[in-house]
Amino acid sequence: MIGAPFAGLRRTAGPAAVAGAAGRGLIHNKCLIHMTSVLLLRPGSRALLPLQEDLSAAGCRVLATIDDCSKLVQAAVQHAPDLVVGEVLRPDEALFKATQTLAEVLPRPVLLFTDDADATHIERATGAGVHAWVVSGYEAGRLRPLLKLAQARFEREQALLEQLRDVSQRFEERKLVERAKGILMRARALSDDDAFQILRTASMHTNQRLGQVSEQIIQSAHVAEALNRAGQLRMLSQRLVKLYLLRLADVPSRQQQALLDESVQRVDANLAWLGKGLSQPSFGDLLDPLGATWRALKASLKGKPVVAQVLPVDELAERLLQDAERLTASLQRAGAVASLQVLNAAGRQRMLSQRFAKMALMDLLGVEGGAAGRSAAMTAVQQDFERALAYLNGLPLTTPDIRSALDEAATGWQQMLAATPQGRRPAGRDRLARLETVAHASEGLLAHFESLSTHYERSMQMLMG
Repeated sequence: MIGAPFAGLRRTAGPAAVAGAAGRGLIHNKCLIHMTSVLLLRPGSRALLPLQEDLSAAGCRVLATIDDCSKLVQAAVQHAPDLVVGEVLRPDEALFKATQTLAEVLPRPVLLFTDDADATHIERATGAGVHAWVVSGYEAGRLRPLLKLAQARFEREQALLEQLRDVSQRFEERKLVERAKGILMRARALSDDDAFQILRTASMHTNQRLGQVSEQIIQSAHVAEALNRAGQLRMLSQRLVKLYLLRLADVPSRQQQALLDESVQRVDANLAWLGKGLSQPSFGDLLDPLGATWRALKASLKGKPVVAQVLPVDELAERLLQDAERLTASLQRAGAVASLQVLNAAGRQRMLSQRFAKMALMDLLGVEGGAAGRSAAMTAVQQDFERALAYLNGLPLTTPDIRSALDEAATGWQQMLAATPQGRRPAGRDRLARLETVAHASEGLLAHFESLSTHYERSMQMLMG
C-alpha cells in the first residue's frame, strides 16, 4: 500500500493527527477487547517513528523489538505474535528473505513502513509475505486501519492457500483412486464401476476418505509385489542349481539351458525392481548383499557345467537363499498385514519344491559333497513342504482357482517323491527316467505355486489390507 507523498518517514501534524497523551488515550478507548500482540522490526537505523507508543495506544501489546532481520523468524517462533510491524527505511534482500522464511515457518500478517517506492521492491515484498507496504506516510490515526488491512489481506491469503491445498488434496486423492481402481480391475477382472463401488464400500465401512482407502490398497499391492519378488529370489536360487545339474546330466540339455537363461533374467529383473521399488534407507542393507552374492553366482553359472563346479555353485546359491530369506522376512514384518503370511507361505513352497528337486538330483547324479547330511535335509524339506501345504488347504481364503492349484500341487509333489531314490542309487534308463520325472514334476510344482502366489497377491483380503 502506498500512502500520500512525504519528504520522509515522519509524524505529520494537522487536524487528523492524534498527538500527546490525550490523543493516544482516545485511540486506546477504541481498541479491541483482545489485545493484538505485535513483534516490532527496526533493522539497521535509528527509529524515526513513534511506533511502539502508538501501537500501545492503539490497543496492541508490543512483545519485543528486533533490530536484525536475521533474527525475525527466531523471535517470531519464540513470541508467537499476532502481527509483525516494521520500520525499514531501505529494504534489502535480507528483509525479503526473512519475511519469506517467516511465511513458510510461521505465517503472520506483516505491515511495513518504508521510504522505498521502488516498484520492483514492492513486487518483491508482495511475493515475500508482506501484506501492507506503506511508503513515506505515517499518522497515528491510520495505524489501526493499516493493521486491520494487513490482517485482512493475511486472512484472505490464508483462505486462498487453504482452498488451493484442498483442491490439490482432491486432485491427489483422485489420482490415488484411479490407481487403486486400476489395481482392483487388473487383479480381480472388475469393471471401472465395480472397482469404484468396492472403494466406496470400504470407505464407508472403515470411516476413511476414499483417498485413504485407495492409498492403503496401493501400499498393500506394492508390499505384496515386493514380497512376491523377494520370494521368487529364494526359489530361483535353488532352481538355478537344479537346472545346472540337469544340464550336467544332459536331460534335454537345450530345454534346460533355456530355463536356466530365463531364471538368470528373472533374478536380474527382480533385483532391479526391488532396487527401485524399496526404500534404500530401510532395505539397502539387505539388498546390497543380495546383489553382491548374485553377481558371484551369475559368473559361476557361465560356461558348460562341470562336476567340480557343482558344490561352489550350490554354496553361492545357499548364500543367495539366505540373503533373500532375510529380505522376505523383513518385508513381511514391514507390511503389517496378516494376509502377507499367506503369500509368504505360498511363495516359500516354490523354493521348497526346487530345493527338494535339487537335492534329489544330487543323489541321482552321485554328487558326494554333503551327501551324509542330505537325507536328513531332504526329510526336513519334505516336512516343511507338507506342513505348509496342509496350512494352505485349511485356509478360508480360497477360490475355485486356488483349490484347483492346490490339488494339482499335491499330485505333482507325490510324483516327485516317487522319483526320489530310496537307498539304492538307480542307473541307466531308470536313472534317466527319474531325472526326467524330477525335472518335469518340479517345474509343474513351480507353475502351480507361481499361480497360487499370484492369486493370493491379488486377493481382496490382501489388497484391502
